[in-house]
Amino acid sequence: MNNILQHNDKGAWIRLVIEEFIQSSENTLGNSANEKAFEKPLVGFARGDDPIFDEMKKDIGPFYLTPKEVFVKVYPDLAVKPEDLTVISWILPHIKQTKLDNRKETSYPSERWARGKKFGDLVNMKLKKHLITVLGEEGFMTMAPAAPPHWSAQLSEKYGYASTWSERHAAYAAGLGTFGLCDGLITPIGKAMRCGSVVARIIIPATERLYQGHTAYCLFLTQGTCGRCMERCPVGAITEKGHDKEKCKAHVDGVCTEYARTHYNLAINVCGLCQTKVPCESGIPKQKRG
Repeated sequence: MNNILQHNDKGAWIRLVIEEFIQSSENTLGNSANEKAFEKPLVGFARGDDPIFDEMKKDIGPFYLTPKEVFVKVYPDLAVKPEDLTVISWILPHIKQTKLDNRKETSYPSERWARGKKFGDLVNMKLKKHLITVLGEEGFMTMAPAAPPHWSAQLSEKYGYASTWSERHAAYAAGLGTFGLCDGLITPIGKAMRCGSVVARIIIPATERLYQGHTAYCLFLTQGTCGRCMERCPVGAITEKGHDKEKCKAHVDGVCTEYARTHYNLAINVCGLCQTKVPCESGIPKQKRG
């Protein structure tokens, strides 16, 4: 395993640690073919004192935690300043076959997609623990904001279903993508992915956000074109007005979860149809100029 002594660039070292983990046998769909769950990850960094985190808190609700607020939940006796912290965020794109399978579906998720959620989340959890361990061995205090008991579901007065930390919002802050009409994060390697993050007491230059605004990559929200995710939703939970979380949750929890249990023997709430067979599935869609 590479350690920090071999790298002058802490960001490059962390990217390598994450990439090596995703190349390992831990990255699996848990099927008979032992296929990998994810392809090569994308990694970004955000400063703990980036004003965007305070803006998110103000917009989402007072329950939403800034990097320092969530960090001190694990290290309450540590005198730490926001500028001492870095949010390390990553995108884990589903393998090509998982996306191909889900493209064919019109009402329920494919088995590979369901496995990508079930076993992919286990991979993501193990990656967080691995990164915390590796950074800890090098003397850097690290924690995972979206892991219990630090994370909890909440209700936002403005947005409805919310939480104390959002992996997608962390990725947005770290320059990895912007939001689409369906609330999915559109990244340079697509929207068909899982994402994760940790907060560490380490100084790493922030990844530049190469976009203006939180919906910059969505064709519908910027140019009024596309809207394919609306067509992909089997229950009309995505409209020109945006993402109806209540309608979406009812389909995912009440219909797709039962389908995954009876057809795939998997206990997981999953859908993902709006993440596949759309222009932003595997990259940033091209926008018309002029």
